[in-house]
Amino acid sequence: MKQRARIYYSAEQKKLMWDRWQAGDSTYEIARLFDRGHSSIQGVLSETGGVRPRPRSRSPLALRLDEREEISRGMVAGWSLRSIAASLGRAPSTVSREIKHNGGR
Repeated sequence: MKQRARIYYSAEQKKLMWDRWQAGDSTYEIARLFDRGHSSIQGVLSETGGVRPRPRSRSPLALRLDEREEISRGMVAGWSLRSIAASLGRAPSTVSREIKHNGGR
């Protein structure tokens, strides 16, 4: 038995689905836009119970790219964990965890 290829929708396509769904279109009408069966649209909409998911965003507690680079520069320069943390205004444990997650010194 031949297995069907899984359909992956882009973020832009999903946004269009949600816009049409909120405008009152049926899954059959939305599916016609993508030349697909209604069940593939239904799968996307039902993942969150028919409610549009909030856009993803990083936690303000997560390290930013520039902070990660500063940790890297501080390690190369031979700074202590505490001095790197003080320069970033972060807890030493945060800096320690970041270094450990990336292979250590």
